[in-house]
Amino acid sequence: MSGSDDLPVLHKLRELADLAERHRSLYVRWSRGPATDLAKATSKDDLTGVSMPGLSANPLDVEPWWEDRPVELWVARRLHDYSHLPREKGPGVRPWVLLGRENARGPDNEPLVDDVKPLAWIDAKMIAEAREKVAREAGAWGPLRRTSGADATPGTANGADAAPGTANG
Repeated sequence: MSGSDDLPVLHKLRELADLAERHRSLYVRWSRGPATDLAKATSKDDLTGVSMPGLSANPLDVEPWWEDRPVELWVARRLHDYSHLPREKGPGVRPWVLLGRENARGPDNEPLVDDVKPLAWIDAKMIAEAREKVAREAGAWGPLRRTSGADATPGTANGADAAPGTANG
């Protein structure tokens, strides 16, 4: 497990789609980077403060029910769903791609991964490209949003790590 933040940068959805087509157990994590995350290799449930066994991350494995639909749209949706995290988690939070092994699930049903191998940073331009690609679809999609504390609606999730793949506090 290398903790270096000196990773290549992916600039286009096609590059990420190519990785998703070649690898299983591929994830996106939104955080301050591998050097920070791999030093402790755990995530924290923001609601309870409980330490969780692994890094929360968003899976990029294409599900069989997706059939022959474009992998670029799949990864665009996966990125778009959590694109709010840099605003919510603060400066320095950005997405990066990793290979890992799911060893548990967090309270939002997000994978908690270990045996992490950082692969690449995701450029902010790719997030914009994902947003545009999702906007061209017919359905009403938007990034997932979480609330916290007193702002939470009873019965709604108010954030293990705020959402899968978020930064740790």
